[in-house]
Amino acid sequence: MPEPILEPELPIIDPHHHLWDLRPLLPHFPEPRHPFIAAIAQAPYYTFDQLHAEVTTGHNVIGTVYMECGAFYDADGDPAFKTVGEVAFVNGVAAQGASGLYGQYRPCAAIIGHADLTRGDAARPVLEALKAASPRFRGIRHQGAWDADPEVLGAPFHAPAGLYRDATFRAGFGHLRDLGLTFDAWVLEPQLDDVIDLARAFPDQPIVLDHCGTPLNVASYHGRLHERFDTWRDKIRALGALPNVAVKLGGLAMAFCGMPDHGPAAGTGSEVLAALWRPYIETCIDAFGVDRAMFESNYPVDRWGADYATLWNAFKRLSKGASASEKRALFAGTAARTYGIEAILPG
Repeated sequence: MPEPILEPELPIIDPHHHLWDLRPLLPHFPEPRHPFIAAIAQAPYYTFDQLHAEVTTGHNVIGTVYMECGAFYDADGDPAFKTVGEVAFVNGVAAQGASGLYGQYRPCAAIIGHADLTRGDAARPVLEALKAASPRFRGIRHQGAWDADPEVLGAPFHAPAGLYRDATFRAGFGHLRDLGLTFDAWVLEPQLDDVIDLARAFPDQPIVLDHCGTPLNVASYHGRLHERFDTWRDKIRALGALPNVAVKLGGLAMAFCGMPDHGPAAGTGSEVLAALWRPYIETCIDAFGVDRAMFESNYPVDRWGADYATLWNAFKRLSKGASASEKRALFAGTAARTYGIEAILPG
């Protein structure tokens, strides 16, 4: 039985979701499947129709931010520019939503794409091509997730160890500020020092830490959330002390984080989810403040542990004691300012 929607009038900008068609790829993933693959197998085809169904379940989602995920790359032309295809595709989805035929919300009002920053200075022409592909393009994510235990991430990932400290990567990274672009950082909890070092080295570059820094409850980390919490909290406080860093409050229903640690589509209620997530969400808000923190769905990845409507109910439970202005920031204002889409905010 679906839960009643809490605070249905509260405006929401969902600052982190994906679109993809993974159906041709799933047969190539080895069995037994990593829990992450099991989760996305529940939504192997996730484009505008599926997104529309999620955001119209009762919460007042007024806009969304698309997050790169390697989808719909351009197979023609120079391989260095193949990521432009993703931004071009998503810009079409955004235009579809901006027609008004599907309601007042604006899907993909901002678009985060990808460029390979390990190309160093050669990354700049790709960044410029991404900007040219859509007026909604705001920045990139170059994910750096890595762990010495290969079972943590499974087959799809594994960036090089220490990617964010690499000199060639940083040469490419240095072009973001000149072009007015944001950077989303996805790493795992043991790698948070890499983000701290990067943010200190580029104090004028806006950086958004995804998924509360991805605490781990999978593979060799399973059952160790409590043991590692203090270390995670110290790193989050260090990042919060850096004014160029913001944080996304979410991702905790991923299989990597295991809150809950069973899925996919666990069916856990919002009260239980809020209790599981509270130590992480409250620590992040305390460290960053409401003006540098934003709730995110991370959909459809977080479908592992929460359906879309229940996930936002959990966030609303977690913000129960916040003032109206604080809620406005956490649910919409910070995302709008970070990604340059203030125009969609209600007056």
